[in-house]
Amino acid sequence: MATILTLACASVLGAPAAGAQEGDEERTPELDVVQLVEVSGLLDPVMVEFISTEVERAEDDGLVAVILQMNSPGKAVPDDRFVDLARQLRDSSVPVAIWVGPSGSQARGAAAQLVGMLPPDRRAISIGSRIGDTGRQILPVDEFGVLWGDDASRLESTFVRRDDAADVGLVDAPTLGDFYVELDGVNTREVSQGGERRVEPVTQPRFVSLSIAEELAHTVASPNVAYLLLSIGLGLIVFELFTAGIGIAGAVGAGSLVLGSYGLWVLPTRPIGIALLVLSFLAFAVDVQTGVPRFWTGAGGLLFVAGTFLLYDGVSLSWITMLVAFVAVALTFLSGMPTMVRTRFSTPTIGREWMIGELGLALSDVDPEGTVSIRSAPWRAQTNRATPVAAGDRVKVVGIDGLLLEVEPEEGGARDHRERRGRSAD
Repeated sequence: MATILTLACASVLGAPAAGAQEGDEERTPELDVVQLVEVSGLLDPVMVEFISTEVERAEDDGLVAVILQMNSPGKAVPDDRFVDLARQLRDSSVPVAIWVGPSGSQARGAAAQLVGMLPPDRRAISIGSRIGDTGRQILPVDEFGVLWGDDASRLESTFVRRDDAADVGLVDAPTLGDFYVELDGVNTREVSQGGERRVEPVTQPRFVSLSIAEELAHTVASPNVAYLLLSIGLGLIVFELFTAGIGIAGAVGAGSLVLGSYGLWVLPTRPIGIALLVLSFLAFAVDVQTGVPRFWTGAGGLLFVAGTFLLYDGVSLSWITMLVAFVAVALTFLSGMPTMVRTRFSTPTIGREWMIGELGLALSDVDPEGTVSIRSAPWRAQTNRATPVAAGDRVKVVGIDGLLLEVEPEEGGARDHRERRGRSAD
């Protein structure tokens, strides 16, 4: 007889079927439930709190068990918080089990230690998944014992897969369904379909995952996303410095910087790595204003690479993420930004004589430098008089000096520059 589970079938079962195993204690449908909790990514504060809350909820509801469907590379919480979570899982009145899956998943580092502290019949691995690289045991030995027993030294720096499941005390469960129907306390029944006998669960599964807000916070706190958000935020802030006014780029950059900073606050980071990344963009900015990549662009690139490799302590970045970041930064500051600056703030004045005498509006205080709008186009400007120009005042262009327009107040300013030049000629 094949033992096959279709959880979709179980989800439509409203009550224990007549074919349930005899002798089982009768339950109400609300209690005959197993909580299936999706645990994906680092065990950060959001995920740890989510697991803790769901276990408490299962205890309050009097459920049959809790199964953590795990795919985690480790933890990003202090050791004492991790130990508290382990104690809660161990001492819960509702049995807690862990299935490392689906295929391609892992339980690494602290996550592998959570798996190792459970009884052998409540820890399982799927096809193509792995468990190991536990590192230093965080859970107190005098309280939890030596995790993984005789296999502790083997798992400290290597992984085991499904083929070695029985050797290290793991349940071989290719699918979550296979593990579900074998879990102690789960009621099942046999059905015949197409001449084949199958096992279906009577105990209901209840799937839970992070809410949208929790998922956002959890995603932002992943190493790859936090690094990219920080890089994007810093890059857009530099871009905004060389455009007039505050636009979409500045707003998006500020938002990315805030989210990236939250992620770095949650994750184990090195201050030197963050400092190097910030300094790299300051170096890029020095050459951006010239419109030509020079020494500081190269220095910024080296600082960016060094900051990337030194950013995290204990967690790693994907090589794909780093490659994408390196290529994007190189294209931006070797080509994109210099081209933008040369196009927007080029210095030649030939063909711009028409601007002298034009009236405009001060977008910011010009004291002595600021931003003005001439024919709806923003320009950097400086006043050629001692009197500053307040934001919102009308201004007149009287000259072009390098990268800046020379302006003066419309009221009380000198007469049109062209008139003065003509009078001098006479």
